[in-house]
Amino acid sequence: MDKTNILLDKKRTEIIPDSFIGRNARNRLFLGVVIFFSVLTISMVFLIIGTMLFKGYHQINWAFFSQTPPNTFEAMMAKSSGNIIPGGIVNGILGSLYLVVIASLIAIPLGLLIGIYLYENSSKKYAGVIRDITDILQGVPSIVIGLIVYLWVVVNVTKGYSVLAGSVALALMMLPLIIRSTEESLKMIPDTLKEAAIALGTPYYKVILRVLIPTSFTGLMTGILLAISRILGETAPLMLTTLGNPAINWNITKPVGAVPLLIWQFYNDPNMVDLIWSSSLFLMGFVLILNLLSKWIGARRRI
Repeated sequence: MDKTNILLDKKRTEIIPDSFIGRNARNRLFLGVVIFFSVLTISMVFLIIGTMLFKGYHQINWAFFSQTPPNTFEAMMAKSSGNIIPGGIVNGILGSLYLVVIASLIAIPLGLLIGIYLYENSSKKYAGVIRDITDILQGVPSIVIGLIVYLWVVVNVTKGYSVLAGSVALALMMLPLIIRSTEESLKMIPDTLKEAAIALGTPYYKVILRVLIPTSFTGLMTGILLAISRILGETAPLMLTTLGNPAINWNITKPVGAVPLLIWQFYNDPNMVDLIWSSSLFLMGFVLILNLLSKWIGARRRI
């Protein structure tokens, strides 16, 4: 019996060489390292979210969404008496939405048109130049875009900080994402679909409006939502273009508030610290909703 076991062990050793055992050990080690760093990364995300929730939830109330920020004296009196800081960030919320709407009206049509041009003329020289410019624009720091728009719009057009200047800066940041997502979404459409529409005698502009765009709608919407979620938290370009406003403003030629600008202003006032966390929590939640919505649309596209 012992001799049989010895023979089986020898055969097993011959079947499973040492190199295989060592490779299996290295695979397990690498898997453990990947899991460790994945857990470490996720824990940092949960730590950030938990900190925002713990420090900012008590300021979230109806006044937070319906009133303008308090002055330093009101915040100081509330802090000294142990009460929550009165007021809210309604001017920042409405200002951010105002900026995003105008920026979208500028960037979405222009981005769709350029993306369609790149799709239809992908092999032409000018398409390659436009694609390179788009990639460069996507890598330009936001504060540089704000400085350029300051020279273009603030100095020469509106003669001061304005909603228009801030919207132009945000539109320039949205353009690269919309252009590339449009081109990539249209590339996923089978050529036979377009050829069938043209063979039926459909005018070319109707092929684009009624075949290409509806077919790639979910991909286009995903790119647009991701572009909007990117600009919602931008502060640097707005500091150079729209500056901020303590009141609600609908005049496109005047300054307007925004949530990122309010966070920066609260940071410079030690009595407004609680509003920093609640404003950051609101902004993070809004961006998270947009990202989840884009992922949901992308998932429906794959079904």
